[in-house]
This record gives sequence, C-alpha cells and structure tokens, in this order.
Amino acid sequence: MDKKLHIIVSGGGTGGHIYPAVAVAEALERRLGERVELLFVGAEGKMEMEKVPALGYRIVGLPIVGLQRRLEWRNLSVPFKIWRSLRKARKTIREFGADAVVGFGGYASAPVLWAAQRMGVPTLIQEQNSYAGVTNKILAKRARRICTAYEGMERFFPADKIVLTGNPLRGRFSKEGADRAEALAHYGFASDKQVVLVVGGSLGTRSLNEMMKTWIESLSGAEAPVQVIWQTGKYYEREMREFLAAHPTPGIWQGAFIERMDLAYAAADLVVSRSGAGTVSELCLVAKPVLFVPSPNVAEDHQTKNAQALERQGAAAIVADAVCRTEAMPRALELLADPAALACMSANLERLAKPRAAEDIVDEIMKILE
Repeated sequence: MDKKLHIIVSGGGTGGHIYPAVAVAEALERRLGERVELLFVGAEGKMEMEKVPALGYRIVGLPIVGLQRRLEWRNLSVPFKIWRSLRKARKTIREFGADAVVGFGGYASAPVLWAAQRMGVPTLIQEQNSYAGVTNKILAKRARRICTAYEGMERFFPADKIVLTGNPLRGRFSKEGADRAEALAHYGFASDKQVVLVVGGSLGTRSLNEMMKTWIESLSGAEAPVQVIWQTGKYYEREMREFLAAHPTPGIWQGAFIERMDLAYAAADLVVSRSGAGTVSELCLVAKPVLFVPSPNVAEDHQTKNAQALERQGAAAIVADAVCRTEAMPRALELLADPAALACMSANLERLAKPRAAEDIVDEIMKILE
C-alpha cells in the first residue's frame, strides 16, 4: 500500500478510552512512518481535548454529550447536539479523506463511527471491557473488525468479526520490569518485608483511601505488618497527607501520583486496585497478584465484570466496594500469608497477558484497509 493513509482515531471521556487510542496511534506511526496521517476526534470539553494535543496529535472536538441519568433540563439539548455532532463528523471524515475510522469508546466515537459506516468508510472497534457498552453493541453491526480484551465476547458481537487482541497500553510493562532492589530503595523500604501497592487512579478513590485510614487507625501507632505504597489521587492528596501526619506510621509511602509505575509494580507483592480495563491489562503484563475493589460508579458496572472475569480464571481476588473499608486490608494480609495462592494468581495473570495488543490491532486495521 503506497499511498498515504488517512486514519481517524476516536475515543475519550476517560483515560481508559484515550490512552488505548494513543497507544494504537503510536503503533501506527511506528509501522507506517510518513505513510500515515492521523486525526483524533473527541468530545468538546472532555479531557481528550487537552491530553491528545499535549502528546502531539491533532484533534477535532464534537459537541456530543451523554444523557444525564436523572431527569434534567440539559437532556432536552441532547438530540440537537447529536444531530450537530453527526453533521460535523461527516464533514470531518470528508475533508480529512479518511480511509478508516478506529473507535475506542467514549461519547465522540459513536457519531464518527456511525457517520463513517454510512459513508462506506471501513471501521474497527476496540472494546476494552469484558461487558460491552450499548454504543459498541450497536456500532458492531456495521464494523469490519471488533478487537476485544476478553474471551467470550460473542454474546455481544458477531463472532466472525471478533479478534482477541488484548488492550493496547502505552509504556513498557512486563513481568521482568524494573529491578526490585532499585524499587525498594526508591521507596525507602526494607527488603525483608512484603509490600502492598494501593492504587486508585489519577483522581483517587474515596473507598480505597478510607480503607487505608481505617487500617492505619487499627494499628494504634504500632509498626505496620507490611510496607505500603499508597497512591491517594490528586483530589484527596491534602486530606490524606494531613491524616498520615496525624497518624505517623513507618513503612508507608504516600503520594498523589506514582510517576514510575514500573518501580511500584516491581516493589509490590500484592496490588489493591480498582478494575478498570487499562489497570487489568497492566496487571496481566506484570503478573502481580491483585485484590480488586471494583468501582460501582461506572456504566454497566463493567469494573465488577472485569474483575469477575479474572477471578473465574484464578487470576484475582475481589472485595466489594461497600465493605472494602473494613475487609480489604485484612483480606490482602490473608493473601500475602499464602505464597502458593500468590504464585498461582501470578501464573494465571501471565497466561492472560497480551503484550502485543497495539501491534495486533494495527494488523487488523491494515487488513480492513486492504
């Protein structure tokens, strides 16, 4: 294929949609170099409009919004914004001369894939979760390929279109990863004590932070039985920093962000985490035993379904969000006391890893272009 390819990439609203899209864009550039031109399509006012240009890509915003679950006057404008978004999507596809459109979920991917399919432009969908969203189920009918991260997705999509690729990730995650001694030194940890990594995303999660507060209070100033890397998230940083200052506990590292996730994973013996699609894929690649606390506040409760998909294969344990404040850390300590269970979980996670996900999706894009 000698001509320059024009490919639209669409996904946004959350990092879980944006970063897989960027990972595939980067893989396309590695594969095709000057022979590909990329254009992102996002939703006006959403985080992709800031994150994507910061990574060096051009992006067009659509005025699309989602329905509010409560009855609100804002819902009256939704049909008009959908109509405007479809018009702008068609105009963008035509002016850019798109050869293919690749969708990763989020508000903006719906109108641009819908328009492309009706203009005869080949489309590919990447579904990150084990439970498909309503939009992707509708768009799948006319998509040429559906790239999934979980087996058994035939209950949502036409079986002949599904390719199991895994979720594409930015950065390099692997079981070998960073050096453990370097990682322990980075956090000022001892080498003879186990490490728990508690991670709740960039903004953080109230549930996991309350879990840590309850557990620290239960220690009553005594030394913790394990060392903890506690990522509080930006939103809760000040509150949790003040709490730890009032309850000083040796062996706990606390921060809003973790800049070097490779070091955090290398240090950890067990991870306590939400179960978003990107996190699940990272944990499979690093093969770190995990206790999931799925967020109940996501569409179709997909985090619970992601966690259950791994639990069924012996690759994870689960504690419900409603009881995690008192039950998650005791369960984590129970797991840490069972080396055989940890080793089994790690082996099952490694078996599920898809380290070439971005490259495999590029393979499928090339096939629909041919």
